[in-house]
Amino acid sequence: MGAEMSLPERLVGLQRSFRVRRMRRFSATFPAWKGLRILDVGGTPEIWSLLAGTEAGRQVVLCNMPRADESRAAAAQGFVWVHGDGRHLPFADRAFDVVFSNSVIEHVGDSEAQRQFAAEVARTGCGYWVQTPNRYFPVEMHLLTPLVHLMPQTWRAFIVRRFTVWQWLHRPAEDQKRFYIEHFIADIRLLSAVELQRLFPDAVIIRERFLFLTKSLIAWRPPSA
Repeated sequence: MGAEMSLPERLVGLQRSFRVRRMRRFSATFPAWKGLRILDVGGTPEIWSLLAGTEAGRQVVLCNMPRADESRAAAAQGFVWVHGDGRHLPFADRAFDVVFSNSVIEHVGDSEAQRQFAAEVARTGCGYWVQTPNRYFPVEMHLLTPLVHLMPQTWRAFIVRRFTVWQWLHRPAEDQKRFYIEHFIADIRLLSAVELQRLFPDAVIIRERFLFLTKSLIAWRPPSA
């Protein structure tokens, strides 16, 4: 019998299981997705590897900020990697059947930046699938820390600069930790279901649940003719 998993290993495994379930839901929602032109805004090959055996790189374009190591890895797996900003996508109107985005819109900045991101998704895609953590889930899913995102800004900054479950779990280098924590404080803006619906008024809002609570939200629109 194998050794019992540690708590950090269990948490990492739980995170992965959430993503696997989400990607299975995506493939069930778009059953013909293998034949579609797909743009993944802010994505990497890792999320598509959760759909084993799909050879997603043959039809998925990854649009992300310049990251040399990840772009080389994407190319090696058959993906097209395009450097770009989700608020100003370098593609024509309706260039893709589906624009996919997983936990990105909350990273782009203030409400105006999020509006620009949403407008670009709707412009370039005939349909879309945009996932984001639910603002009112009790655990902040980037730092894996309970309730910290619901606190006033000064309290939030004070706490996360000193401790988060994320840093305890992943043991990042000091510069990586500092960059991610400051990004969380300055840039991450979580959305509620009402706010997401306002950004994507023609979308159906799907709720992902965990222990009967809405953990994350997905704005979904099928490809239109």
